[in-house]
Amino acid sequence: MLVSGRRRLLTALLQAQKWPFQPSRDMRLVQFRAPHLVGPHLGLETGNGGGVINLNAFDPTLPKTMTQFLEQGEATLSVARRALAAQLPVLPWSEVTFLAPVTWPDKVVCVGMNYVDHCKEQNVPVPKEPIIFSKFASSIVGPYDEVVLPPQSQEVDWEVELAVVIGKKGKHIKWLLGKTFDTFCPLGPALVTKDSVADPHNLKICCRVNGEVVQSSNTNQMVFKTEDLIAWVSQFVTFYPGDVILTGTPPGVGVFRKPPVFLKKGDEVQCEIEELGVIINKVV
Repeated sequence: MLVSGRRRLLTALLQAQKWPFQPSRDMRLVQFRAPHLVGPHLGLETGNGGGVINLNAFDPTLPKTMTQFLEQGEATLSVARRALAAQLPVLPWSEVTFLAPVTWPDKVVCVGMNYVDHCKEQNVPVPKEPIIFSKFASSIVGPYDEVVLPPQSQEVDWEVELAVVIGKKGKHIKWLLGKTFDTFCPLGPALVTKDSVADPHNLKICCRVNGEVVQSSNTNQMVFKTEDLIAWVSQFVTFYPGDVILTGTPPGVGVFRKPPVFLKKGDEVQCEIEELGVIINKVV
């Protein structure tokens, strides 16, 4: 994720690639375009550079947006599981353009100061309650899209975050387990179902700028876990399928370096989370 200004006017990137990157045959849902297809389609990322299974070709009755797919719940997920188990043709990576896994959600909820080590970096106390703010859906771009430097700010920072996508409508949810410029919320590369991740609160997370590691931590440093955040926020608002929660960033952002370091035109930002994948965004 990208942040602008000393008050961190925003942001967000979803995350990851090769630790070595081993996305398996687990459920990795994507939105994509291809030259021979009309409009966006839903697919399954096969991982390890294998390509994408076109879910809409497997079952033409499936919706073509992730939000509609999530709204239909188990019915559409069962189709995706059958497609994953079948021996289906795969579109090579070179023929597809990955979109953000979710586009135009009803809301994008952000969490500030949610890593213990990030709080220590700033020499501030760990918050007692989640610090919540929001972003505009217009800031979302794909996992490999360019990020545009706004003329209004000369202090654009980097941030890597784990994003949680809501699957079912709900309020008062209990689980068992800024302000934004356009292009400042790259998401992707895939929506990974919760049963495909061993433990979302024990994943290596890092950010690289021009190949240099600038953030390196683990989601076990989160102050408030994902289920706690969902329960907390849903006390006040209703979540809808496709809504996004950006769960906070670890230490290493540029504004707290001495001297501060900010992104410039031509920089390449890679955000990575173990088991999830990588997004790579060029700053223009």
